[in-house]
Amino acid sequence: MSRLAISTLGALKGAVARGAVPRRSVREEVRDNLIGKLRAGEALFPGIIGYEDSVVPQLVNALLSQHNFILLGLRGQAKTRLLRALTTLLDEEIPVVPGCEINDDPLAPLCGACRARIAAEGDQMPVSWLSRDLRYVEKLATPDVTIADMVGDIDPIKAARSGLQLSSELTMHYGLLPRANRGIFAINELPDLAGKIQVGLFNILQEGDVQIKGFPIRLPLDVLMAFTANPEDYTARGKIITPLKDRIGSEIRTHYPSGRGEAMAITAQEAWLARNGASPGVEVPPFVAEIVEEIAFQARQDRRVDKRSGVSQRLPISAIENVVSNAERRAIASGEPVAVARVTDVYAALPSITGKFEMEYEGEIKGAEAVARDLIRASVATVAEGYLSHLEARSVIEWFDLGGSLQLSDTMSAADVLQHAGQVQGLLELAHAAGIPANPPPPMLAAGVDFLLEGLYATRKISRSEQRGYHGADPPVRKPTREREVSHEEAPKGPAGGKKKYYN
Repeated sequence: MSRLAISTLGALKGAVARGAVPRRSVREEVRDNLIGKLRAGEALFPGIIGYEDSVVPQLVNALLSQHNFILLGLRGQAKTRLLRALTTLLDEEIPVVPGCEINDDPLAPLCGACRARIAAEGDQMPVSWLSRDLRYVEKLATPDVTIADMVGDIDPIKAARSGLQLSSELTMHYGLLPRANRGIFAINELPDLAGKIQVGLFNILQEGDVQIKGFPIRLPLDVLMAFTANPEDYTARGKIITPLKDRIGSEIRTHYPSGRGEAMAITAQEAWLARNGASPGVEVPPFVAEIVEEIAFQARQDRRVDKRSGVSQRLPISAIENVVSNAERRAIASGEPVAVARVTDVYAALPSITGKFEMEYEGEIKGAEAVARDLIRASVATVAEGYLSHLEARSVIEWFDLGGSLQLSDTMSAADVLQHAGQVQGLLELAHAAGIPANPPPPMLAAGVDFLLEGLYATRKISRSEQRGYHGADPPVRKPTREREVSHEEAPKGPAGGKKKYYN
């Protein structure tokens, strides 16, 4: 018998007796389905990249242990996405009492209204089926959340309309927690939840029930609870009260991508790069994608950026979208069929970068835009060294050192870039050797030329003005020599026993 045929309480009882419909708690359900996926070798959390050997094993252990758990991590570490992926471990559908606010089990109802209905209708009572997506409830913790929002309260309007006493169970207004019964309840940013509200979570975490204010009844809810928090808030500011921490079964730490390859895979998955409509086609060369990704890695190490706040993976996602948009704008203006991103487009993406990190004092003094430009240049240098280390760029450098100059613009068409670049000895040949395929279209070759020039500038082989005029490297500035006299005690004696003069 299919589940669609199980439409009454009597049919459900028969299906349960035959084992066609399992009866188990939500934690047992998640555990059983997880074991089935592990045995089948299926992907546990599709779309989660970089956690296969770190976070996922710890999360699997917590679920196998039937623990409530908390994910600790800085912003942009896929904590919420990981929580929402837990719904894939739930059954596709479960039977519920139709219209029940707390998804009551028809075979073991909790609320008085459902018990009364079953007593009145018996085995002929209809049964509804609740899909897995509707069994996930998520709440962003904010200081203004009340205990009534989370647990529930007495509704005097409902009592008045029904002619009931306020003490009646039927006057209850259920909060988010009871409405998540037989499902997963997630709280994001747990430290922001007021202390008295955290106290209200004690019973559900330990004893599995809640008490509604003003009515002496307990609801033994069946809920898997999951939380997220920033580790700085969790450990240093101490906003999660100790008894609540003690009741959370597992504490799992998330992290940023460990390498550029993982980060590029995440960005490629999340960024909107497949443009549509009347716009030209879009292509992002590998070196541009690497540079955009490297900006986040550089920012996480920079002393001017607040490491406690973190640098979200949203930075490269937003930046690469702006990079493509700038290339798209240039291609439309130039009438080119394909918009190929260039390194200089990364500088045009500054508005999508500067708001993605918090500054330390030194960074505040210099300014977010100046720091972002420094990060881009450092990223270009890091990526360019990998490409240029095996290439001989001496002829290009010498051409600039001998007085040559080249003026380009980020709005210049590919044909104009190549025409100007043809003046520089060996530049076009070097662009082919820097990862550009054979017989490339002009926009791709222009992107290679742009990458080489910006790479030589970032590694201080040549210089560039703010107006993108490239010329020979500026000579190092020498400090003026000045005479410094040292004290009689520290000065070694000269032949005549007098003081020596030191020059620096």
